[in-house]
Amino acid sequence: MRRTMLYLPGNNPNMLTRGYLFGSDGLVLDLEDAVAMAEKDTARILVQHFLKQGEFGSCEVTVRINGVDTEYWKDDLAAVVPFPALQGIRAPKVDDAATVKIIDEELSIIEEKNGIPVGRTKIFCLLETAKGIWNAFDIASASPRVAAIIPGGEDLTADLKTSRSKEGTELDWARRMLVFAARAAGVDPIDTVFSRVTDDAGLRKETEFIKQLGFEGKSVIHPNQIPIIHDVFNPTEQEIEKALKIVAAAKEAAERGQGAVSVDGRMVDIPVVKRAEYTLVKAGLLEVK
Repeated sequence: MRRTMLYLPGNNPNMLTRGYLFGSDGLVLDLEDAVAMAEKDTARILVQHFLKQGEFGSCEVTVRINGVDTEYWKDDLAAVVPFPALQGIRAPKVDDAATVKIIDEELSIIEEKNGIPVGRTKIFCLLETAKGIWNAFDIASASPRVAAIIPGGEDLTADLKTSRSKEGTELDWARRMLVFAARAAGVDPIDTVFSRVTDDAGLRKETEFIKQLGFEGKSVIHPNQIPIIHDVFNPTEQEIEKALKIVAAAKEAAERGQGAVSVDGRMVDIPVVKRAEYTLVKAGLLEVK
């Protein structure tokens, strides 16, 4: 699951050491925005050290590299890709499919050079401009490596020539567009960060909204946000009970050779059964098919 992906500054050894203890589904070791220009090389060495020797528990481990428009990105990839702990890279400011393909090619070169199966390293694409959102489907389907697409928050808002509001209305269309593109391409939509780290009520409200839109999870900048987001994304007892009834009824109908089934007075078809199965997968009661 990718309910939460926690950013850890790549130049902060304390956070890199303890990051996995906060219980997020994924970690993003950050070499980009969290690191000043003067510390890029130092942060890269530090992140490389932790990928080699660090402890990450069951977290999915990714590294946010610097953009392909900088002088750092190739060195970032060369430093982190060879280590088995790394499962993917988060690429910032992805505006089009061509950017994905450039990164894909460089990853293949590094993987082949290091005896790593080509294609092992996944790409998580940050769409931080209007152009990126407009090209969301092309980006999401540009390479089999793409695992998720993620809207930017501050950068996208700036590109739209507006500002972040408490309600987030300026990002509403972009979020919807991104979810449609991700689902059409078969990759995960993951939401941007919630920057007001002490506003628990606001975080819960926004998380409930983006869950309803179809997002798989949310990027996180503070460990205290993790339990709230997990609570929203975890199926409720009522949802689990309903899903169990639907799956059981569908199984019984299939054994009788029937294609449709009624549960609590409502007809249940294949899409409803699939949603119920997905609920049970998220609850840990059904294995992914």
